[in-house]
Amino acid sequence: MACGSLLTLGGTGIVNAAVRHFPSHKSLSLHHVHTGDKLKLTYFEQGSYLDDALSEISYLLRDYHTNDVHPIDPALLDQLHDLKLVLGLNRPFHIFSGYRSPRTNARLRRKCRCAAKRSLHMQGRAIDIHVAGLDTQRIRNAALAMRRGGVGYYARSDFVHLDTGDVRSWG
Repeated sequence: MACGSLLTLGGTGIVNAAVRHFPSHKSLSLHHVHTGDKLKLTYFEQGSYLDDALSEISYLLRDYHTNDVHPIDPALLDQLHDLKLVLGLNRPFHIFSGYRSPRTNARLRRKCRCAAKRSLHMQGRAIDIHVAGLDTQRIRNAALAMRRGGVGYYARSDFVHLDTGDVRSWG
């Protein structure tokens, strides 16, 4: 988030504090649960996204069913970075799904209808996450309070979906 509201967690919940936020660098720690791949890197520094870091993140978030790699929307990474700040995390995001090829998305739709026909996963604009030791409902509440993109809550599967589409929520 280049500017705007930065959310902080208070003792009883989420408090929205209007704070200008211009970080000199942004970093993420990611662990893909299906591939075992891990990354801890800075992807934004001194006002610019780092191409090599974006490529590494895109590879980690590849469709693990087909190994297809697709560029990941930097706005999605910024959303994750800001969520990390809001939650005060120093642990990695555990990734269940990042990019999803159209073939994989169609297969998921046939299997369980758990994938949207025009899923933003197919555009590199969505991610399904969990943080070890952190209540998934707390992640969802923080993401909702940020009011950026879609937020899906999958309590039974213990993950939260984030995307860079219109602000909306489900689950």
